[in-house]
Parts: sequence; structure tokens; C-alpha cells
Amino acid sequence: MPYVTVKMLEGRTEEQKKALVEKVTDAVSETSGAPKEKIVVFIEEMQKNHYAVAGKRLSDE
Repeated sequence: MPYVTVKMLEGRTEEQKKALVEKVTDAVSETSGAPKEKIVVFIEEMQKNHYAVAGKRLSDE
């Protein structure tokens, strides 16, 4: 049973997250041969103030 975790910054709509889960599931099924019913996708949303690049939080930009 494949488990996939997608980490991304907050701010996507429910429709965007639904489409992401569907496409990730399709891609994993196509490439691994696993049935879609066995594929689990987790979305972890990160707050911009908890994520930094080059020493600067994204929330500070």
C-alpha cells in the first residue's frame, strides 16, 4: 500500500487540493501498478511563518 506525503505552503483551495490528490493517486497507480484503492495521500500544509528560505521566513516578505 503506497503512502504519499505532500508538503506545501498553506493557501490552496479545496478544489486545488482535491485535484492534487487525484493526480498524485493516478501517477502512483500508473507508475507502480498499485490499485488506486490502496494508495493513501497525506497533505501537510505549512504556515508561511514556519518556513524559511535563505534565512528569511516567507511570512516576512
